[in-house]
Amino acid sequence: MQEMQHFIESWQDTNGMKSVFLRIKSFLEAQKEAELSFNARPGVSYSLRAAHPGQKDRSLYVMADVVDDDPNDRWMSVCFFGDTITDPEEKGDLIPDGLLGEDGYCFDITQPDDKLAAYVEARIEEAYHSAAG
Repeated sequence: MQEMQHFIESWQDTNGMKSVFLRIKSFLEAQKEAELSFNARPGVSYSLRAAHPGQKDRSLYVMADVVDDDPNDRWMSVCFFGDTITDPEEKGDLIPDGLLGEDGYCFDITQPDDKLAAYVEARIEEAYHSAAG
């Protein structure tokens, strides 16, 4: 997780999105059995992924990407397998075959928004419980 710490420390936050990432990261860290990993692809994305040891067929239950196509205007896309969450307010986008070859739902956060972040955290909680079986 040194790579993630380096990413956080070097992030020049120009649009407030660093605080959103840190909020999602803290939420994931608070999930008792969550196993976090980080995948850096500079110029593309920085991906924080969470898995649950009870999962049998999937390697993660949420993928929180910081999209890095413009380092001065980073945004987040938080994605889930379509059958692991609900979206009662229809804030997500269905991505056919878009999450490791399966249908997924992604929630784009382009600016700090406490209500949207809380909504995404509720989806993370759903996905966590779904992964736990």
